[in-house]
This record gives sequence, structure tokens and C-alpha cells, in this order.
Amino acid sequence: MLWLTWRQYRAQFLATAALLLLLGVVLLASGLEASTQVLQGAPSGCPGPGIGCRDVNLALSERYQLVYQGFGYLPLVGPALIGAFWGAPLIAREYERGTQRLAWTQSVPIRRWLSVKLTALVAAVALGGLLFSAMTSLWLPIFEEVVPTSFASPGTFNATGVAPTAWWVFAFLVGTAASAVLRRTLPAMAVTVAVIAVTIPVLVLAQESYAEPVRAVASGTDELIRQGALLVGESWVDTAGREVSTPAETMCPVPPGADVSTPERAQQVTAECMAQRGYQYTVFYHPAERFWRFQFAQAGILLGVASVFAVLTVVFTRRRSRS
Repeated sequence: MLWLTWRQYRAQFLATAALLLLLGVVLLASGLEASTQVLQGAPSGCPGPGIGCRDVNLALSERYQLVYQGFGYLPLVGPALIGAFWGAPLIAREYERGTQRLAWTQSVPIRRWLSVKLTALVAAVALGGLLFSAMTSLWLPIFEEVVPTSFASPGTFNATGVAPTAWWVFAFLVGTAASAVLRRTLPAMAVTVAVIAVTIPVLVLAQESYAEPVRAVASGTDELIRQGALLVGESWVDTAGREVSTPAETMCPVPPGADVSTPERAQQVTAECMAQRGYQYTVFYHPAERFWRFQFAQAGILLGVASVFAVLTVVFTRRRSRS
């Protein structure tokens, strides 16, 4: 069965390996070039948040803009490709070719056929996700000042840690379930991509609810962003600790003749007025230390839902194999 699985999926194995190799070459080349050329002779501590690092950060951003843009699509493209080209053909291809009558014989019962196929392919997909995560995790620190932090940015959060493995396994099992239900490869591929496209924004929006956010009085959000925190909300509170529902701009309109040449300056004038009236600026956020907590929380959700799709695959396949 393992040899048969390899024969049937060798195109997917080789194509995925080639794409991972290509990605690794691009990340390695850009990382080495940035380290040896762009950053050579850069001031100490650069790239970094300091004023003296602005030119270095700008040079990195301009030189590797295409790499950053491509990297931003990987968390969506990777699971979509796995679900469409690994999961969707698994059952549907047998029905389209009529080979299920030979594949699910007495010598190879449907239970064994499914268990071997699903186990072997899930393991391969999980390994691919781990390799993808390892490559991106090694590449990101070189560009940490020009690429959003892995915790605050959904794109980089889902491209590091255990997230890629969970997403790839989830996408594969979504594809197998669609394959078993629809029994046609192209419709199963379309449904799989649609499910993944809906699931990604749903989990991004739900991420803030994985834990109770920290509430802290602050003068601004710049320092929290530099620390990699995930900002949830902000408000003004009175001396009793109650949140103010009225917008600060309404309570403290900019006085005539004030210097408001930039939006930042206008916000500063409003903040100074609110502080003079005794209000405190409060930020709600998740600190960067919760990165792995959120990673495992999301992975648990994805793998839990993926197990449901695995059960659907088995149930529909066994039921129709008897008809």
C-alpha cells in the first residue's frame, strides 16, 4: 500500500518538494545577500527601531519588496495547494476512473486502504508544513524591522511555529472530505479552496479571543508594536477606571490656531487635552510572550475540525463502497 501511495502521489510529492526547494533558495539567497551586502557596514543594532537605522530599513524594504509580497500570500496559497492537489483527488480520482472496484477488494479492504492512505499522506503533509515553518522562521529575523512581527501579523503568524503544519493537515483533510462527498475532482478542489478562503479570516478574527487581553495605561502604542504585541483595542478611562464611550475628538476638539500640520500632531493635541482633564489612555493587547500559546490554540482548533473531516471521509467512503 505504501508503494501504491507513492506511485499515485509521486507527482504531488515531487512538485511540493520542488516548490519548497525553490522557496528555500529564494529565502536563503535574499537572506545571505542582505546579511553580506545590504547590512555590511550598517550602524550597530541595525536593522532596528532606532532613528539611525531608517536608511537601512528603507533599503531592505525597497530591495526585497517582491519577496515580502510573495511571502504574504504563502499562508493562503500553501494550504490551498495542499487541499486542492493532495486532498481533493484522493477519493474522487478512484470514482472518476472506476478503479474503486479494484482498489477496495477483499485482499485490500476499504478500512486498510483508507487508514494507510490517510496516515501516510497526513504524515507527508505535516512534514512539509514543518519544513516550510523552519525555513521562514530562519529567514524572518534578518528582516524583522521591515516585515511585520510573527505575532501581530496574521500572514507571518500563520507562516511560523506549528501553524503551517496545522493548516496543511487541515487543508488536506478538507480536500479528502470534499472528495468523498462529491466524488468529482474539480468540484472537490473548488469547494476545498473556498472552505480554506473562508476559514482563514474567521480564525484571524477569532485570534483575539484566545485569551483575555492585558489592560495597561500607556502613552502610545509604538513601544508595544516594537515589542511584537498584538493590539486588541484602545480607549480613554476616567479616574474611576470606567471607559469613556464619547470619542476623544468630541470631548477635546482641536482649538483654533493649534499646530495640527500632521494627523499625528492632531492626535497629540487631543491626547494632551484628555490628560489635562484627568483621563488616561488605555491599551488592550496580547504580549508577545503569548505567541506559542496562541499557536497551539489555533493548531488545536484546526486539528480538531480536521479530525471531523477525516471521520466524514471514512463514513462517506465506506458507505458508498457498499452500494
